[in-house]
Amino acid sequence: CPVVLAPKNRSVAMPPPADIVKVAIEWPGAFPKLMEIDQKKPLSSIIKEVCDGWSLANHDQFALQHADSSNFYITEKNRNEIKNGAILRLTTSPAQNAQQLHERIQSSSMDAKLEALKDLANYSRDVTFAQEFINLDGIALLTQMVESGTERYQKLQKIMKPCFGDMLSFTLTAFVELMDHGIVSWDTFSVAFIKKIASYVNKFASDISILQRSLAILESMVLNSHDLYQKVAQEITIGQLIPHLQGTDQEIQTYTIAVINALFLKAPDDKRQEMANILAQKQLRSIILTHVIRAQRAINNEMAHQLYVLQVLTFNLLEDRMMTKMDPQDQAQRDIIFELRRIAFDAESEPNNSSGSMEKRKSMYTRDYKKLGFINHVNPAMDFTQTPPGMLALDNMLYFAKHHQDAYIRVRL
Repeated sequence: CPVVLAPKNRSVAMPPPADIVKVAIEWPGAFPKLMEIDQKKPLSSIIKEVCDGWSLANHDQFALQHADSSNFYITEKNRNEIKNGAILRLTTSPAQNAQQLHERIQSSSMDAKLEALKDLANYSRDVTFAQEFINLDGIALLTQMVESGTERYQKLQKIMKPCFGDMLSFTLTAFVELMDHGIVSWDTFSVAFIKKIASYVNKFASDISILQRSLAILESMVLNSHDLYQKVAQEITIGQLIPHLQGTDQEIQTYTIAVINALFLKAPDDKRQEMANILAQKQLRSIILTHVIRAQRAINNEMAHQLYVLQVLTFNLLEDRMMTKMDPQDQAQRDIIFELRRIAFDAESEPNNSSGSMEKRKSMYTRDYKKLGFINHVNPAMDFTQTPPGMLALDNMLYFAKHHQDAYIRVRL
């Protein structure tokens, strides 16, 4: 058999091993280091190798994290997400970082405290850091700061209001990010904390960041704990929420509707209709039409979803009436049908006109009910024994006849 030789000066490219990832690693004050990471080796060994390259001792106090905007730590669980060409950063370990921030946010210096809270809000998005900070009772520390820690600065608010607002905003942001990981139960929070968060919905209405985070916390409390729902429902009213729908910030509007939906969803059955009546009295539908749907901006996906949820919750209240049959023997319900006929045919005559014989009136009524579209002309009450639509159909017909009388008569004509 002839032997085929490879052409001279031409190398055959071999695919890189699947477990080898080429990355660049940064360290402050040093040139980035290009290296190959063997994914089969323990992460601790790789970190030690990187530390040795920069002559850094105590490698167990260091970790690798993505050098992008996320700053997420690399762990044994997520290391397979590292791509070729990724830029990583050598940094302090999550435990060390959590301990340092835990101490920094308790600093007596306002500037140092503010910087620490800003860093905490950023790092808390990472579940690896969050777990370490929570292990130090970090959630309890933040809630304590919200409940009472900020009070000591109340007298200084007029002098340093921007600083105070930023500090509270970062505190609430860190709290929201930490709780979003689902590590800590919502059932552990005190009434004092709930009262404080609820008060921010009014007190800091002009501070978009504080208002947004306060609404997000209230929504999560209601959705994740029955006990907290009851406490939140006592502290926040629909009247306090409505003004936030009349602003121009769609994110605030979205969170406001989300809180209303949460309160609606978790309310006991006997309270939902009462809440719906309050929403009607507060002209919620008109406010949403004017300030959300007809506003001069596109509705984003989250707002569309919250509006859909609100519609579903509202329509669900009609299900009982939709599945309720009319009782043909109930005189009050029969009177509603008489009212429909009266408005359609006797709008300009005396409503109690009883002229003519009984037989003549019955014949006239039968003719009128036929014109109105009833199937059973003699006893139209029977039309409402079918479910659905049941009594809901009669409710809607009566509303139409009473509130849009001219249109109702034109339809009849």
